[in-house]
Amino acid sequence: MNEARAREVLAAAGLPGGAELVALGENAVFRTGGLVVKVGRDAAQAPELLERAEREVALAAWLADAGVPAVRAAQGHARAVLGHPVTLWHRLPDATRPAVPADLAPLLRQVHALTPPDGPALRRRELLGGVERWLRLAGDAIEPADAAYLRARRDGFAAQAADLTPHLPPGPIHGDALPRNVHVTAEGPVLVDLETFSSDLREHDLVVLALSRDRYGLDPAAYDAFTAAYGWDVREWDGCAVLRGARETASCAWVAQHAPANPAALREFERRVASLRAGDAAVRWYPF
Repeated sequence: MNEARAREVLAAAGLPGGAELVALGENAVFRTGGLVVKVGRDAAQAPELLERAEREVALAAWLADAGVPAVRAAQGHARAVLGHPVTLWHRLPDATRPAVPADLAPLLRQVHALTPPDGPALRRRELLGGVERWLRLAGDAIEPADAAYLRARRDGFAAQAADLTPHLPPGPIHGDALPRNVHVTAEGPVLVDLETFSSDLREHDLVVLALSRDRYGLDPAAYDAFTAAYGWDVREWDGCAVLRGARETASCAWVAQHAPANPAALREFERRVASLRAGDAAVRWYPF
């Protein structure tokens, strides 16, 4: 999906064509007036995307009832427009400052204290579920041997993850627990981007920042502040390496989908795969 296609969807939905694009990734995110509009990828290629959008809207209402500071939907359902899921959200006040890992910790503690809702139903965190779709989108832009390597890693880590014994009681998780998914307002931090909410090992949420510390250059002091605020360091858990390996596999495959149109993405994909093949956990990974 590109900006031009996302704006076609906006127009077909009857939304202002001059909306400001604020993010373009798995979704195109626009601001217009007091609303934020999320346009998902074409559901014809991934039918689960419309269901995911519907679940995200329902989860926002559940979190509101539970008192968790989180983004609130402005419309009670997702719409399918030109085959793309479209959801509307209340625009948050301007951020008072960038979020840091310590802002995320209390939000996760609140989420991790919840029991699964009666509805909407929360699925397991299918961390590796997108690997096949992303590799398929990469097509001939990546080496077949690299695609086969990632598929083998996916299968291996999926089997290992199924056998893990958690340290924390399983239950609701955010699923993509990063500071970029926290918006700091004058009233405090607010959780955003609810589409990966799941019911699974709580450790999934904690491995994200452990990997950020090792692969993406997160300041170790900021990581320590996060673990202190949360009350536990997932690196102490025997299963940490398994969930980390699964997430690294998914992260590589996610980059691969951008390779056909973005030479920088292809180079970064090749760097990441090479570091995995070499077993070098210290190689820095970069945005592209």
